[in-house]
Amino acid sequence: MKTKFYTLATFEFPADALVIKGKLESEGIPVFLKDENIINTYSFSSNAIGGIRLQVYSSDKEHATEIFEEFRSYATDAEGNPVVCPNCKATKSEIYYARKNMFFKLFPFLESKKYRCKQCNFITRPSK
Repeated sequence: MKTKFYTLATFEFPADALVIKGKLESEGIPVFLKDENIINTYSFSSNAIGGIRLQVYSSDKEHATEIFEEFRSYATDAEGNPVVCPNCKATKSEIYYARKNMFFKLFPFLESKKYRCKQCNFITRPSK
């Protein structure tokens, strides 16, 4: 039998993933951290690998998403204010890297930072 997983979120740092993992497991949801050991060993490679993927069983997707939305943090600007989407004015944006060409796949740290709104999926660059 093939088990299906749902990637709830990705994290650059193991500590961030472990906090959410602990909360989900305390609610009875099994959690799997894909690439955690690689990033713990080679932390500089987190961006190149795509971060630590926090995964749950597909059958737990709705309940896990509900819990995660209560605890997640969204992107903030240099002053600590939430990033506002210019399209829909929501404050639920996250850092986004496209990695569309081979150069940025090999050197992801050179790609400029962008934000993607979780409400309307609009992608924007940070204001200066």
